[in-house]
Amino acid sequence: MHCRVPDDFQHISLSQTVNNIISSASRTIRGMIAGFCSSVVGIGLSRFAYTPLIPALVTEHWFSGSQAAYIGAANLIGYLLGALNSLNLTRAISVTTLLPAMMLVVTASFFASAHPLPFAWFFAWRFAAGFAGGVLMVMGMATALEQIPENRRGFSAGIAIGGVGVGIIASGTLVPILLTWGLSQTWLGLGTLSLILTALAWPLWPSQHRAARPRPKHGFDRNQALWLVYAPSALTAMGLVPYFIFVVDFIARGLNHGIVAGAHVWVASGISALFGAALIGHVGDSVGFKNTFRCGFVIQALAVGSFAFADSLGVLLIASVMIGAFIPAIVPLVLGRIKELIPGDATAQRAVWRTATASFGVGQAVAGYVYSFIFSTSSGDYRLLFLLGALCFVIALCLDFYLVRSPQQAKASIQP
Repeated sequence: MHCRVPDDFQHISLSQTVNNIISSASRTIRGMIAGFCSSVVGIGLSRFAYTPLIPALVTEHWFSGSQAAYIGAANLIGYLLGALNSLNLTRAISVTTLLPAMMLVVTASFFASAHPLPFAWFFAWRFAAGFAGGVLMVMGMATALEQIPENRRGFSAGIAIGGVGVGIIASGTLVPILLTWGLSQTWLGLGTLSLILTALAWPLWPSQHRAARPRPKHGFDRNQALWLVYAPSALTAMGLVPYFIFVVDFIARGLNHGIVAGAHVWVASGISALFGAALIGHVGDSVGFKNTFRCGFVIQALAVGSFAFADSLGVLLIASVMIGAFIPAIVPLVLGRIKELIPGDATAQRAVWRTATASFGVGQAVAGYVYSFIFSTSSGDYRLLFLLGALCFVIALCLDFYLVRSPQQAKASIQP
């Protein structure tokens, strides 16, 4: 017996479908914009905008080279502590309040640095900006992506993480222009940009109440398979820190090419970072993340090591593009490797991802202070720092081969 569906029911069903599509698209756009602004402010500006400022801080006699390096390292230890404490903060404060507050902390750090005040003042504000950046990286990205349907999160995450590259490009292009007006004006300009992005993202964060969140079950697990994730994360951070902190200063003052040339090299890494995560993640999907990780260690060792031996700006520009591609790509590389090691267990994967993020932060924080100490005690030997950074990638590659000598036994030892 044929039953005709009433026209009004068809109309309601079609209307609901259209409304659902529009609602889903709206949430996706809101999530991408909020995540993008979060990554620009929390990482792109909070951390990377300081790099092209180091030569000016030294030449304007605000700080010595070693003091400027230590101030940069303060941001890294702040990032680590922010990432580790982000979940605890959300137990006491709703993300609707916490995330805009952290973006405001980063913004305030720029305005607070607009005058040549004592070392301790700058150190404290760089630390605060790093702490806020760590919270934004862990909770901001997660909160933004929760608004997005599962089948769109990969693309949306790539757009959001691309904010890191945009932050690098913005700092590398705006800083030289703003410095023509003065160092104080440069800090104020960066603060204004951060404030605009904070205001843009503010109404886009979802309304969520405080909630008790389960504590991670995984710490720094001792079994071999998980250290295939933790060790590369920490060593990658240690290998990249010399580039993060010293590259512009090295080209501007170490090679006497000036801050504009240093900024151009820095911007090249930012442009590469825009597409690095998606491209390298696609390679990982095609050939496996174990092999992609290993190839990445070789490429990064050669790229970072080239700064220890080469003087040609052309060579260093190519090396910077190679490094820039891997800056955001650590996210899909680690996530892909985790899925290879712990297939089908989303709870265990999330726990390991949190620990891997912490290990990256530990590597950054330790390396920041170690390299700053070496720089101050070696009379500003930039090349030694880049050589040590390249060595970290060589160690990571050797360690990876060592840890997978009995992969089946290692995988069997995982207990989610």
